[in-house]
Formats: sequence, structure tokens, C-alpha cells
Amino acid sequence: MYGFHLFRIDIAGMMRFDRFSLFFNTIAMACTFIFFLLSAKEMEKVGLNYSDYFALIFFILCGIILSSSFSSLLILFLGIEIISIPLYILTGSDKRNLKSNEASLKYFLLGSFSTGLMLMGITLIYGNAGSFSMDVIAESISKPEVKPGVLLVAGLLLLMFSMAFKVSAAPFHFWTPDVYDGAPTVFTSFMATIVKAAVFIAFVRLFYHAFGDIHDTWKFIIAVITALTLFIGNITAVFQQSVKRMLAYSSIAQAGFMLMAVLALNSIGSEGILLYTTAYCLSTIGLFAILVKMKDYTFEGFNGFAKHQPLLAAVAVIFLLSLAGIPLTAGFLAKFYMINAVIARGGFLWLVILAVLMAAISVYYYFRVIQAMYFKEGEAQPIEVSTSFKWTIGLVAALVILLGVYPQLLFNWFYF
Repeated sequence: MYGFHLFRIDIAGMMRFDRFSLFFNTIAMACTFIFFLLSAKEMEKVGLNYSDYFALIFFILCGIILSSSFSSLLILFLGIEIISIPLYILTGSDKRNLKSNEASLKYFLLGSFSTGLMLMGITLIYGNAGSFSMDVIAESISKPEVKPGVLLVAGLLLLMFSMAFKVSAAPFHFWTPDVYDGAPTVFTSFMATIVKAAVFIAFVRLFYHAFGDIHDTWKFIIAVITALTLFIGNITAVFQQSVKRMLAYSSIAQAGFMLMAVLALNSIGSEGILLYTTAYCLSTIGLFAILVKMKDYTFEGFNGFAKHQPLLAAVAVIFLLSLAGIPLTAGFLAKFYMINAVIARGGFLWLVILAVLMAAISVYYYFRVIQAMYFKEGEAQPIEVSTSFKWTIGLVAALVILLGVYPQLLFNWFYF
């Protein structure tokens, strides 16, 4: 007996679950599980709709799977929107806080504008190729006798700018500090890590499969966006007085390094972006898990922290060193892979030098937190930490070091 169908839609060729997308989906699920273990109790303090927060996060995970596995621009659009709409709600979920309400409205308005850019870009590319399929788009522009037309270039640029907005790359980053600062800290942790990583995977996938054959047309624009993101993210993070806001600006700086995978579009970049997203998500989720338990988010709030909470201070140091790219941590190898990918591509030595200089500057503002914890006196903030929390965050810190010493642990799973 055949079921009754209201309408039939051919969904063949809309998604492709290759090794790259499946592996990233595994990373996203694992990092979300760690996020729940470390921060789920803190979500209770945001508002009364505790169960709804979990539902919204699972909706976002559905969007992440679509964004990392699409082979049609329609699925990319759906994936990005399924990620974004629950995020607008989570950003404004602390209704008693005016900053949270303002952040939600700002995020919604600017996010809607960037979605408009994306739709316009998809429309122009459809007009050029006659299809939403990435394979057909790639085929239509791969012929050597066909030069990229105005429709294609305009559509590509609109897509690039809208994706740059979603990953908070400069000069489309203006929403990031205010939204991250205004959103409840526990949700900022999720937004700044797993969501950002997913959109980067979509960014790499789109440009690798659809526009890889015209790399020379757009590579310089991506290089400029990468350089601006690295420079603005790191320089502005230096002047922040709040650790939460500093982490917001540092997430912009980290986006600069991840953009190198889009610029390089090679196997080293593909491996590197998987390692980078893993290292960045683990370190940032761990840091925010500690931060959310504190009442004072300023650097002074960390004064004397090591004396009162030695274990939390020690794991915070590991996370900060990883974000700064210090050897023996996953963050160091992740940055190395990104720089190596650009060197292998060739022609962007100036960007590599800038990236190394900016990584050196980032050490300063990450070490400010370490200095406050270990070398300054201060009153203890009352922090309630369970034994299970200490074990979990300790294991996450151990994983960050393990991946820094033995990255093949990750790549062996990827290839076998």
C-alpha cells in the first residue's frame, strides 16, 4: 500500500555526505556533548524555558549538518538559516537584561541583511549556471574558453561577503563584540565555537567545490579580508578590559587564521581546518565554562584566581596557551597547518608574515589573564564547582595537549 503524498520533491543531489563532512559532523556533535557536560547547569540560570534551550540547540545542530554536507546552494541557504534563527532567540533569551535584548535585535537585523546578500548572490549564480547544484556550477565555469562573466563574479562576491559576515570576518565583524557580549555567556560559548566552525566548513566546501576553478579571480579579495580580520581582531583585543569581550575580539582573530583554509583550498588546508575547529572549540568552550561561573568578567576579576582555584587556573592556562598558539598545544599545530597551507598554495608570503606577527601580539592579551591569575593578589570570587565538572574540564585540557603532541589521533580517524 503506497502512502499518500501531498507533493513530490526531487531531493537527489542536494546533499553529499563525504568523509570531510561526516568527520566534521562528528567533531560538532562531540564538542556539543562537551558543551552540555560543562555548561548545561548554567543554562538553567538564564530563564524559565530550560527545555526550550536544548530544543533550539538541537535545531542548530540540524542546520550544522545541512551546512557541512550540502551540494546545492538551496541547502546551504536552508542550513545557514536553520542555524541563525534559533541563535537570534538564544541571544535574547535573558529577557531581564537590556543588553541581551539589544544584542538579539542587532543580530537579527544585521543577520537578515546578510541573508539578503546571500540570496541575491545565489540568484545571480543561478542566472549564470542555470542550476543550484555545485557540480553544475563548477562545470559551467571550468571551460578554459569561458571567462567569468559579470553575473558570476557579482554572485560570487555577494556570497563571499555574506559568508564573511556569518563567520565575523572583517570588515563585516561589527556585530560580533556587541552580540557576544550581550548574549548570555553560556550561549556565547556555543555561538563563538561550534556555530562559527560549521559556517567555516560551509565556506570552505562552497568555494572548493563550486568556485575552485576560478581561484585566481577571487583569491586576492579573500587574502585582503583575511589580513584585515587578523589585524583588527588582534589589535582591538589588546585594548579590552573585559575577558568576555576580549574573547569576542579574539574569536575574530581566530577567524582570520581559519580563512586561510578558504584561501589555500588544498588538502593541507582541509586537514588544518578540521584540526583548527577542534582545537578552537575545545579551548574556547573550556574557557567560557570557567568564565560563566564567575560574576566579574574583568581582568581584575581573575586576580589571585590560581590561589583559590588551582585546578581551574591550570586548565585555563592550557586553553589560553592553545588559543595563543604556543607549542605542545593543539592550537600551535592548527596555526602551523593554516600557515603551511598558504605557503603550499604560494604567492602570499606577506600574509604569512602578518599572521605570525599577529599570533605574537595575541600572546600579550591571553597572557594578561594568566598574569592576573598567578601574579596579582585579589579577593576570591565564590565559585561552585562540582567534582564531575573538574574531571570533565581536566579531560578536555588533556585532550588539547594530546592533540598538540599527537595530531594523528584526529587524522587517523579522518583517513581510516
